[in-house]
Amino acid sequence: MPTSTAIKESNIDVLIIGAGPSGYMAALWLARCGIPTRIIDKRANEVFTGQADGLQSRSLEIFKSFSEDCFDWVTMDQAWKCANQMQEISFWSPNEDGIISRNSRIPDSIPGISRYTESVIHQGKIEEWFTESIKQFSGGKIQVERPYLPVSIKIDEDKKDAQDYAVEVLVKKLSGDAAKTEQFGSKVANGLFRAFDGDQDKYYGDGIGDEDPNDFEIIRAKYVLGCDGAHSWVRKQLDIEMEGEQTDFVWGVVDIVPITDFPDVRLRSAIHSKDHGAVMVIPRENDMVRLYIQLKEVDRDPSTSDAKREFVGKVDDKLAKTKGRIDRSKITPETILKQAKEIMAPYSIDMTDNTWYTAYQIGQRVANAFHKSNRVFIAGDACHTHSPKAGQGMNVSMQDTFNLGFKLALVCKGLAKQEILLTYEGERMKVARDLIAFDHKFSKLFSSKPQVPNAKILEGEAAGVEMDEFHQVFLQGSRFASGTISDYENSLLINKDGSTHKENSGDFNALASKVPIGQRLYSDQILGQCDHRPWHIADRMASDGRFRILIFAGDVKQYPENMETLNKFNDSLMGPKSFVTKYTPVNAFYNSVIDILTIHATLRNDIEFYDFPEFTRQKDFKKRTDYWSLFTGVGKTHADNVKVDIYETYGICKKAGAILILRPDSHVAEVVEFSVDGLKKVEAYFDAFMIDQSKNILPEKPLDVIDSDRFVKPKLAV
Repeated sequence: MPTSTAIKESNIDVLIIGAGPSGYMAALWLARCGIPTRIIDKRANEVFTGQADGLQSRSLEIFKSFSEDCFDWVTMDQAWKCANQMQEISFWSPNEDGIISRNSRIPDSIPGISRYTESVIHQGKIEEWFTESIKQFSGGKIQVERPYLPVSIKIDEDKKDAQDYAVEVLVKKLSGDAAKTEQFGSKVANGLFRAFDGDQDKYYGDGIGDEDPNDFEIIRAKYVLGCDGAHSWVRKQLDIEMEGEQTDFVWGVVDIVPITDFPDVRLRSAIHSKDHGAVMVIPRENDMVRLYIQLKEVDRDPSTSDAKREFVGKVDDKLAKTKGRIDRSKITPETILKQAKEIMAPYSIDMTDNTWYTAYQIGQRVANAFHKSNRVFIAGDACHTHSPKAGQGMNVSMQDTFNLGFKLALVCKGLAKQEILLTYEGERMKVARDLIAFDHKFSKLFSSKPQVPNAKILEGEAAGVEMDEFHQVFLQGSRFASGTISDYENSLLINKDGSTHKENSGDFNALASKVPIGQRLYSDQILGQCDHRPWHIADRMASDGRFRILIFAGDVKQYPENMETLNKFNDSLMGPKSFVTKYTPVNAFYNSVIDILTIHATLRNDIEFYDFPEFTRQKDFKKRTDYWSLFTGVGKTHADNVKVDIYETYGICKKAGAILILRPDSHVAEVVEFSVDGLKKVEAYFDAFMIDQSKNILPEKPLDVIDSDRFVKPKLAV
């Protein structure tokens, strides 16, 4: 190893290792919040095709939250516009004659759970939109640096301050040939190299050879995030184990344009054959279709029978370890399609325009820790792996860092205590374990032989899976799979102590009886007081690092005392001792840390904009009025005459009102009463983890500055 004195050195707030979906989401958050960040990846090129393709409702909501109307580039919500939006799923299983037949069609997503449905588009396009948005938000300062290989990582435990550069990572610049994404035994693009144990160790071992100091760099970071996949180098350096199961079910995946007479090829379809296994049909963008096919006969590589596996736990197939790994050289698109033909008979299927394929073994594993010393974190496949049929891999991975990203931003900006980072493991490990439990049940049912109606069962023969049971598991799992019901428990950032009742769907406060505390806020329409423009409330709470206080003031005309309460709020929120002022840097925009929205329940034409107190329509340093923080939650839209009543949607009384505190990731942190005492509870919430900013004095903003770019630049504490 070269001497450290000869190696380039640098400092950065956050270093992200791995440019997959979770790494990109982290970089997007940090760029949006103005945090100095670097993201490195050992691959010389981006994803060209294939890999993950399913986007669940919550991921599409998150993409929209980074896609404000004022942005003039191709933003993240392009995914919804370009993807194949799936509306139905059909179920096929053997009839009494053993021939596959359709037994039901149901909505692919739970109706009403989100304004988005499950959609499909390949990961490479998503990464393109990530790249462009990160570039725009960071002014070109943050981009994926390729190909860089991490060599060593060290945490200095003596550095206790949250702003210390406590993590040192030695990285090496690779040659293009060494970092080229490897294919395996076919002219068709495939993911076989990345799909099985052992490759990563070999890759890292081969990658460290040349000792030229110019190839190395020491990066010192306040925080490091390992988003480097299922065989994570970062996880191994932290001695974090993966716990769970590895089955011996082998599935092939192929992306094709089908030539077929199967009637449901443009629906998501689950097909169970009598004797030949199962296939999942996923219609994709343009005229492509992805097939997930259970492979019955797969050759093994005997030389790998004693290969070390990097997880602890049991293996369903007792002979799996002695069989060795899959012989990938024997897997081709043709062998995968051959199996599909047998499953889908008597319907025919052939292929053209085959663009990608892979194979994998199903395993369900979760890391036993998601961080080390509250300085180095792992996310995505680095801390949980599972089968892809429920469409969760890319989604849960991105949602991991959507959870962590804003917390890192708040800490790096010196706005919040470092302790908030500890909430990441508790919140996302529960999601990961719930995912594994669902996937274990779903994949086992999917991979098992189906029951044939009225068939005689021979002595000693298994009855097979009842298809009604499979349907019920799918239906039960759809709500979870959507990603919209992730429920975070009590912590520094969530307070459920005020909840009045608990249901299967979550914890609730009677003041907002349909709003589950700890979950993301369901979005419904509101109307601008100044212009009657319809807004989805989520679109007024974009992902930019700010907390939101939603003041539901009720009907201020029918109940004049509600307007009196708002006027009392004005004294608290506009004064020099306001908690909003306390936690906002001096000379920063008044709403750049805590953004307050007021949603009343009076018809818009029955009250005037300037009837409301000043805090609902504040002016900035140039005396520009904020017209977009005051709304009515009731009425009708002009264009399509649609009824608007967000009070009904959220279960809020138009007389009593309520106050909701939302985290920057739009999860409901607390529900309190609409009163002066309720506002004091809001203050107590922030007092628990925020840092006084009265001595953090930013330069005064010059009155002659032209700052129309403020809508695109970071908004957090500026």
